Parts: sequence; structure tokens; C-alpha cells
Amino acid sequence: MTKPPRELADTIELHLQYLDRYREIIETKLTGLSESDLRTSHLPSGWAPLDLLKHLVFVERRWLRWGFAAEPVDHPWGDSGDDPDGNWRAGADETLRGLLAELHEGGAITRQLVTGVDPATLGASGGRFDDDDRPTLNWILFHVLQEYARHAGHLDVVRELTDGVTGE
Repeated sequence: MTKPPRELADTIELHLQYLDRYREIIETKLTGLSESDLRTSHLPSGWAPLDLLKHLVFVERRWLRWGFAAEPVDHPWGDSGDDPDGNWRAGADETLRGLLAELHEGGAITRQLVTGVDPATLGASGGRFDDDDRPTLNWILFHVLQEYARHAGHLDVVRELTDGVTGE
């Protein structure tokens, strides 16, 4: 879980390396929790750690594949029952191992989609974005990165409440 080098000036690669780092942090936070702990909420908002992991899988899919690339994506809001404002929910058949595999696969797809692309490139029209609301790739990657960082912090708290484990 090393940080990208301080001299890295390529903003796309900087985002990608930080996203890789946060995927590792998320995995570390979740590894070692029992099946019950993965599916139990310790917070008033009601999400469980496995629900948050599924949310992150869909966040990256929505913003990069469906958003930036305008790739057709079945159920882009599948982490919340196809309701953009719904609560995150992992299904009974979804596992930590399976969702982590999807998280890392999504990271590999993101890397393929954006490597070598000008950070000022606008997201494609026709997927998540219309012609008049397309953000730049740099904006999208920054948004996804802040989602990972924010939710890694949430998992810090949940993990400490669950079994006292702290740190990366």
C-alpha cells in the first residue's frame, strides 16, 4: 500500500496509483472480518461493510465505464436496487471474495480506459452524461478517488467499532 512517488507528474497515472492504493486499503479493512461482521451494520445509516464494497464496485463502473466511456452497463445503480437514492445492499449470494474480484477487475478496466488519455478529455455523451453535462476525465478520476478515500475512512471507523483493528 505504498503511496505514488512524489515526483509523479502525470495526473492520470497519479489518480490510477492512488485508486490502486485505496483498493488495497479497502481490501485490508475487510479481510479478517467474519461473514456476520461483513453483513452487519454498526451505524445508524444501516449499511454493512459488504454493502459499502458493492457500492464502490458500482461507483467506478458508473463513472468510468458508463460515464466516461458511455459503455452500456446493465443496472448502473445495482448497488442500491436500481434506485440512485436507494440504500446500498449486497445480495445474500454476493461474497467478499467475489466483490473484491469485481473491485480489482473494475480497476483494471479503468486503467485500460484512461491510460494515455488527455486529462482534459470530456466524458462521452450517451451513457451517464448528456452533451451538456460531460465532465473531464480529470474531474471524473478525482471524484472517484475522493469516493474511495471517503469510504476507506468510513471502513476505518466500522472496523474499529467491530473488532478494534486500526490503521491501514
